[in-house]
Amino acid sequence: MTEDTFKAVRAAGCVLWRRSPLGGELEICLVHRPKYDDWSHPKGKLKRGEETLAGALREVREETGYTALPGTALPTLRYPVAGRPKEVRYWAAEATEGHFTPSDEVDRILWLSPAAARDRLTQPRDADLVDALLSVLHLT
Repeated sequence: MTEDTFKAVRAAGCVLWRRSPLGGELEICLVHRPKYDDWSHPKGKLKRGEETLAGALREVREETGYTALPGTALPTLRYPVAGRPKEVRYWAAEATEGHFTPSDEVDRILWLSPAAARDRLTQPRDADLVDALLSVLHLT
């Protein structure tokens, strides 16, 4: 085994939110990845030498088509993937402008209420990030 075998995979993402264009309620953006058939927050691996926040915002733009205004750092999630540790740093981020275009990586997005987002997320650990967002936005 090489030293890289035990090195954590570094990734970053955002809990992307907006106020509904219709009623002004808080909505959270979830992405559907057909490769895994799952619903999650936009996130991805960092490029070599990439700053964590820059990578998080890049992933949001690539996966959702939206630019985002970053806010407070949210909890970092750590879990194993294919026998290697993975560490994903998250930020609260407000969607500012953009338009979703489906791709091979992300074929759908949904803007959901916090309760609906919590229920739709595939991984229970991702639901904790919804609660963290509500806390930093002082909505709990």
